Formats: sequence, structure tokens, C-alpha cells
Amino acid sequence: MHGAGGAILGMVLTIPLSRRLLPALGLAIRVVAGAIWLVAGIAKVADLSHFHTQVEQYRLLPGVFEAPFAYALPFVEILIGLYLLVGLLIRPAAIGACALMVLFLVAQIQAWVRGLVLDCGCFGALAHERVGLGTILRDVALGLPALVMAVRPARLASLDSRLLGLPDAFAGSPPADAPGAEPHPMTLNRSEED
Repeated sequence: MHGAGGAILGMVLTIPLSRRLLPALGLAIRVVAGAIWLVAGIAKVADLSHFHTQVEQYRLLPGVFEAPFAYALPFVEILIGLYLLVGLLIRPAAIGACALMVLFLVAQIQAWVRGLVLDCGCFGALAHERVGLGTILRDVALGLPALVMAVRPARLASLDSRLLGLPDAFAGSPPADAPGAEPHPMTLNRSEED
């Protein structure tokens, strides 16, 4: 074990510092993405009837779909946030987050263009902001961490890495089965640690 530890340390020290920091940076971005969705979902669950009213004010969905959408969406947001935080199915969760963010942006833009005066509803009763350019730009910014995870899933300290053996794409490590690929020292498999 001591010899393997020394070999790993030697491998880590030969990697440039910027490359060694990428997995940690990716993890931080993934945690931010997960936290955004978790906070948004929990804030809506705290007052579902208020969020239902906010959904109605957009006047975008047929009435029969407003209540199911308003009562289901916060739980979908919580699930996306949890999946991103624990690092399970990171890419699908991030793609789902991006799809929802596009939906939210379309809803806000159409409301703004139509001159509707309403509360964004993005964070339920936690934050009251009138739909406009500011909320649209804010949501674009809030969607960026999920977009980064959809393109390059960060799998340091993730269930994707642990259970599925997926490489940390954010760190730029090649797939484990790529010809001549050596495992990235930050994402060693369990068998290599023994």
C-alpha cells in the first residue's frame, strides 16, 4: 500500500497545478448547480398554493394543466438538485435542468413581451421579483452551472464515478477504455487503491 501511495503522489505531482485543480473546480460548479435547483424547489414546496397562483398569472398553460404543473415542478427541481449534489446521473440531470431553464426563460420572455406584471416565481415565496430583463438575465446566469455539467460532467466525489465507473469529464480525463489511457489520479478505481 505504501508503494502505491508513493506512486500516486508522484503521478499527482507531475500533473500541472491547473489540471489538478480542475476536478475540485468541477465539483464546486456541480454543487452550485445542485444547490440552485434544491433551493428553488424547496422554496416552492414551502408554499405550493402561492406557487400555483404564480403559475396561473403567466397565463401560458391551459387551466387543466396549471395545478398539476405547479404541484409537480418543485419536486422535479428538488430531484434535479439532489441528483446533481450527490453526482448521480449528472449529465441527464443537468440536461433536465437546462431544459427546465429554457422553459422558464420562454415563460418569462413571453410574459414580459405581453406586458404582464407578475412575480417571477423562480424561488417561490422566498424572493419576489417582477418579471423583466433582470430576472431573465439572472436565470440565464443561474442556468450556466447546469449547462457546464451537461457538457462536461464533474464526477469528483460522485456516485457516477463510484457506482458507474464514469470518468471525470470536467477534469479532461479520457474514458477508461480509451487506447493507452491512464486513469486520472483523482478518479482512481477502488481496485487501484488496494
